[in-house]
Amino acid sequence: MRLRSMMRVRAGMALCVGISTTAGAADPVGPIAAAFGAREAVQQMSLSPDGTHVAMIVPVRGHGAALRIANMTTGEVAQPILSASGDPETLTSCRWATDIRVICQIRTASKSSFGLIGFSRTVAINRDGSAMKMLSARTNDRSLGMMQDGGSVIDWTADGVAGAVLMTRSFVPEMTTGMQTASSGEGLGVERIDSVTLARRTIEAPRGTADEYISDGRGMVRIMGLRSRSNSGYETGRTDYLYRKPGDRAWLPLSRLEGDQNGTGFNPYAVDPALNIAYGFDDKDGRQALFKVALDGTLKRELVLAHPDVDVDGLIRIGRQSRVVGATYATDRREVAFFDPALRALAASLNAALPGKPIVTFIDASADENTLLLFAGSDVDPGRYYLLDRKTRKMGEVMPARALLAGIPLGSVKPISFRAADGTMIPGYLTLPAGSSGKGLPAIVMPHGGPGARDEWGFDWLPQFFAARGFAVLQPNFRGSTGYGSAWFQKNGFQSWRTAIGDVDDAGRWLVAQGIAAPATLAIVGWSYGGYAALQSAVTEPGLFKAIVAVAPVTDLDAFREEARGFTSYTVVDAFIGHGPHVQAGSPARHADRITAPVLMFHGDRDRNVGIDESRLMASRLKGAGGKVELVEFPGLDHQLDDDGARTLMLAKADAFLRNAMGM
Repeated sequence: MRLRSMMRVRAGMALCVGISTTAGAADPVGPIAAAFGAREAVQQMSLSPDGTHVAMIVPVRGHGAALRIANMTTGEVAQPILSASGDPETLTSCRWATDIRVICQIRTASKSSFGLIGFSRTVAINRDGSAMKMLSARTNDRSLGMMQDGGSVIDWTADGVAGAVLMTRSFVPEMTTGMQTASSGEGLGVERIDSVTLARRTIEAPRGTADEYISDGRGMVRIMGLRSRSNSGYETGRTDYLYRKPGDRAWLPLSRLEGDQNGTGFNPYAVDPALNIAYGFDDKDGRQALFKVALDGTLKRELVLAHPDVDVDGLIRIGRQSRVVGATYATDRREVAFFDPALRALAASLNAALPGKPIVTFIDASADENTLLLFAGSDVDPGRYYLLDRKTRKMGEVMPARALLAGIPLGSVKPISFRAADGTMIPGYLTLPAGSSGKGLPAIVMPHGGPGARDEWGFDWLPQFFAARGFAVLQPNFRGSTGYGSAWFQKNGFQSWRTAIGDVDDAGRWLVAQGIAAPATLAIVGWSYGGYAALQSAVTEPGLFKAIVAVAPVTDLDAFREEARGFTSYTVVDAFIGHGPHVQAGSPARHADRITAPVLMFHGDRDRNVGIDESRLMASRLKGAGGKVELVEFPGLDHQLDDDGARTLMLAKADAFLRNAMGM
């Protein structure tokens, strides 16, 4: 019913003793906090097939979002044509079906006896705001279950008819009077839907264990993933992939994937119909590599791209058919290997044309791939969106990502490595205040979320805020992070918490040993798993960090496990956390008496990744142990605290808290 994951985000009072306070508008807000707390000007962007219009999801007051259409020929930006308040519905993605019609997905959540349950629905709307229609199938009073998943578009070309798409559908069986089954189909299937007329027909009949479908971009479903479940209905963590030969409806075995993260086996991501292959990832010498597998019956397998030090972890895709044109991996910086010679040459010329913006990403393309929508930025540049005409080689700026940061000096991000207690070199990124000597500074260790994630070089609003306030910030890619192979991942950051937290602690010691941090002004700030790491580091090394800021943290591993109890992913979560002495020893809420530093926590009460009761438990235990703690709760917000005011308040309070706690 939900796939539990801790999102890859990081975060960062006068001291008080208490359990919780509620964020309010009267709290002081500084201009720097407001500038960094403001959400990006564009949350998602898409280019029309003819290359003349851009659809943008933009933030609106509070934590809402709206769809606006920009005419790239005239420069006119229309008023919002679709909006979501964020309370609780959110507008998550919009993409063009035709030159005038846009398909958007809306997500929401509601409370149940199991906790918060997520729902999604998909709608289509004309670019002038007219003719909005629901594409998701509807349930009725005869339906024998809830339809949480409103479907996702997997092919934007369907059978060549303008506006027709292939979209997944969660089929729910129905009953009629007399208890006769009106519709027995159940599970995930695929429909062809005309986004204008709403005419629909089933392309792939539903299967109870179907979890994923991959099309070839030309209207044919070529790969299906079947998610294994136990007799009790819980997911097992195993997915069997099947494929079809061209023009054949029979399903044939392709691969088996064991495990959700750091799993083993070929994991298909895309189909190239011209080459008749599937691109996907699998292990090579302990690290993830990109392979291609023939879909002609032979399953001939070839290595496409591997790196000896890091995982190859992403595909570069472009155009209406999501054509695979390259792959990407991150060493000290994100690198791209293009398979398409023309795009390889174009990327090189863009790097020369955009000095100081080495991060160039292709966002979207027109149907003929002549007009490209790009993003370019760096560590000290939040980035800008551009429109490029490949024929005329003319490029114009669409808009900056964070206009409010113009004029605020940003700190350069330097890849570093430090030695852990067992001698292992741990990679990370050090951000120093602009113009700083880099010595004797107040400093923050900022472990990332996940735990299955990693930090990368580039702009990051959270460490940059603290750097702008005079702090040095070190983001360690501790063991338990992804991106460096299975040996680095260990068992994961919970089961192998002693190693992961040891690396985090060693990051703090390194800052002091290098003279970067003054020992009395060393703090730790983390979000999600990073918040867990911040609290657990204070258990293992009391006194190392003088102040702790934890945003949406896990605080008790058994409590976190129980959050998944009513969902089909429970056994996967259970196995991920594991059983044994590490659960008790690795739960900071059970060792609150060991935490001597003051603690500030933030949490949204609609968090579906980590329930707010985790922070409430920690605050209660700290208070009971006589510790200094404040919990700021944000009503109506989820794990990301995706609200300008909330983020601004969080930054301002965290900054004041750190300065007060460390006597600055």
